[in-house]
Amino acid sequence: MTKFSANLGFLWTELSLPDAVRAAARAGFDAVECHWPYDVPADETAAALRDTGLPMLGLNTRRGDLNGLSAVPGREAEARGFIDEAIAYATAIDAGAIHVMAGFTDQSSGAEQTYRDNLAYACAQTDKTILIEPLNTFDAPGYHIATIDQALDTLQAVAQPNLKIMFDCYHIGIMQGDLTRRIKTHLGDIGHIQFAAVPDRTEPVHGEINYQNLLPAVEDMGWQTPFGAEYKPRGSTEEGLGWMADFGRCS
Repeated sequence: MTKFSANLGFLWTELSLPDAVRAAARAGFDAVECHWPYDVPADETAAALRDTGLPMLGLNTRRGDLNGLSAVPGREAEARGFIDEAIAYATAIDAGAIHVMAGFTDQSSGAEQTYRDNLAYACAQTDKTILIEPLNTFDAPGYHIATIDQALDTLQAVAQPNLKIMFDCYHIGIMQGDLTRRIKTHLGDIGHIQFAAVPDRTEPVHGEINYQNLLPAVEDMGWQTPFGAEYKPRGSTEEGLGWMADFGRCS
């Protein structure tokens, strides 16, 4: 049975993070993930995870003023502070992965070297998975990485076993397509997979990508981790959960 993780950066945003964790459990999700949990004390988030039995798959480093700072030359101290903070929070709640956000840059070689150095720092601080994610140029023009190929170049240059790619089917679908082949080719380099409708990033029941075909195909490749439902509900979160029944899950 396909497993799903509720991304609480977009789902149940009207609730506190601990209450959103509990709502995800009631809805039948197998895991949760979040964006920036730092305004909530870690012990409160950890308590909700214990109460529900849901694992927290991952969280992001802070965005700062540039959608991340890890590829921004001259701001290494801030970037590493964000990394340290994310590792500490992830450790306190037993989250599995940390997405180190790159930020908006000029895509220069200097920015890329800054990114690689900060990622190497992150990987050395923890045995948790460190994730990097390409963001599409329509939603995030100027973000440091926009394609799977750029992410792979960074991954290979840093060459750390706990550095992986966050493969967001929404972003890669917009930028490059051919998702089944790309996932199969790079499966060993992928640490997490997220999904949403293309091109409107809402519930995954319409649009250009047939997830009812894609996600089982990825499972047939040996993928076992819950897929991250990172979409923006068109109405309330509950009103949009019918897709889970469409995917053979009870909502």
